Amino acid sequence: MKAREKTWPWRLLLVVILLGIAAGTWGAVSKIDYKWRWYRVPQYFMYLAEDAQKIPFDGKVTAVVKGNKNTKVTVVSESAETKTIQVTSDTLKVSEGEDLFAGDTVGFTKTWRLGPLMLGLWTTLWLSAISSVFALILGLLTGIARVSKNITLRGLAMVYVECIRGTPLLVQIFIAYFFLGTVFNLSRNVCGVGALALFAGAYVAEIVRAGVQSIPKGQMEASRSLGMTAFQTMKDIILPQAFKKILPPLSGQFISLIKDSSLVSVIAITDLTKSGREIITSTFATFEVWIVVAAMYLLVTSVLSQLVFYMERRLAVSD
Repeated sequence: MKAREKTWPWRLLLVVILLGIAAGTWGAVSKIDYKWRWYRVPQYFMYLAEDAQKIPFDGKVTAVVKGNKNTKVTVVSESAETKTIQVTSDTLKVSEGEDLFAGDTVGFTKTWRLGPLMLGLWTTLWLSAISSVFALILGLLTGIARVSKNITLRGLAMVYVECIRGTPLLVQIFIAYFFLGTVFNLSRNVCGVGALALFAGAYVAEIVRAGVQSIPKGQMEASRSLGMTAFQTMKDIILPQAFKKILPPLSGQFISLIKDSSLVSVIAITDLTKSGREIITSTFATFEVWIVVAAMYLLVTSVLSQLVFYMERRLAVSD
C-alpha cells in the first residue's frame, strides 16, 4: 500500500505528459491544410475482387440456375459443346435463351484478396526472417573467428566487420544488386537478402564476440583441462552462457533489421515501404498511408520484443 502511495504522483505525471503530447499533436495536425482520406486505406489491406467470367465460344444460354449467392449458367455451342459457368448472383449479365459470342461476359465471381499493404508486409516478414537466419549464422562464425588465436581468421573477420560497419547499408544494397547481381546473374530478392544478411552479420559478430569475451577465461581453461576440445568447449560451455547475455542486444539488432529492410525498396522489391509509396501515387493520401505503414512496422517489432522478453524470463529461471 505504501509503495502505491509513493508511486501515484509519478503515474499521474506520466498521464499528464502523454495527454500533453496528444494535445500538442492534435493541435499541430489541426493547423495543417490537409484533407484526410482514411476511408481509402482499408481497401489496401483486403478487398473484394471481381473476376469476369467469359465464354470461350459462340453459343446460347440454355439454363440459368440461381442460388442464394451463386448462379450456374449453362451455355451450348453450335457444335453441341456444353460449358457451365458459375458467377455471383448479383453480377449475372445474361438470361436464359440469349445468344452469346466468344468473349462475352456472363458475370463476375467475387473473392476476398489481400491488398498491397498485406502483401508488402508478408514480403517484409519473409525477407527479414531469411536475412536474420543467415546473419545469425554468419555473425556467429565471424564472432568466434574474432576471438580465435588464428591470426588469419581473426584478420579476415576484422576486415569484414570494419568494411561492413563502415559503409552505409543503402550503398551495400546498390553494390549487391548492380554489381554482384549483374556479374553473377542474381535476382533482386537474392541481392536484397544477401545485403541485409551481410550488414546484420557484422553487428551480430561484434555482439557474439563481446558475449564470448564476457565469460571468465577460467571456464575455458577448466574445460580444456578436462580433455574437451576447443570446439566442444565453445559449443557446450561458452556459447550457452554467452547466449543469455547477448540475447537483448541480439534481438535489438534483428528488430533493427526489420526496419532496415525498408531500404530494399530501392531495388524494386515490393516490400511494405514500396507498397506504401505505390499506394500514395494513386490515392495522394500521403499522411494516412505513411502513418499506417509506420503502425504496421511498430506492431511487428512490438510483437518480436514481447517474444524476446518472454524468452529472457524463461532463461532467467535457470539462473
